[in-house]
Amino acid sequence: MRDQTRRSRGFTLIEIMAVVLIIGLLGTIVGTAIFSQIDKARATTAKAQIKQIEAALDFYRMDNGRYPTTEQGLDALVHAPTIEPLAHAYRPEGYLQGGEVPKDPWNGRYQYESPGTHNTYSFDLWTLGADGAPGGEGTNSDIGNWSEEQPSS
Repeated sequence: MRDQTRRSRGFTLIEIMAVVLIIGLLGTIVGTAIFSQIDKARATTAKAQIKQIEAALDFYRMDNGRYPTTEQGLDALVHAPTIEPLAHAYRPEGYLQGGEVPKDPWNGRYQYESPGTHNTYSFDLWTLGADGAPGGEGTNSDIGNWSEEQPSS
């Protein structure tokens, strides 16, 4: 009778520690899987934003006969350029919704070059990736409008 009363009082320290250890291991496995998906989602978001900015640049070109210069940069999509060559048919509302150039998924600025190194007849548009530096591999690799490769995580 005494044994039965002692067992019904609760769990032993060893049982509680085993459960905590199992929960910790499961959390580690799930966390690793989630973080790799977050990296893939950021790369996908960057590609979608690049496509959106490309479309805005094409509209700019249709209205003004040329892409903004490298010096004018992507700011020419939200503010009429003040340096030559001026945009003579600039839309008063600009070319991007929200009145600003979006930041990349890692909170960096998109890079722009016209004419481009990779796209010599138009422009290069890219993000420097997670590390914010040129080059890199995996999540640190650059994502640009010249490559269709998805960086591996």
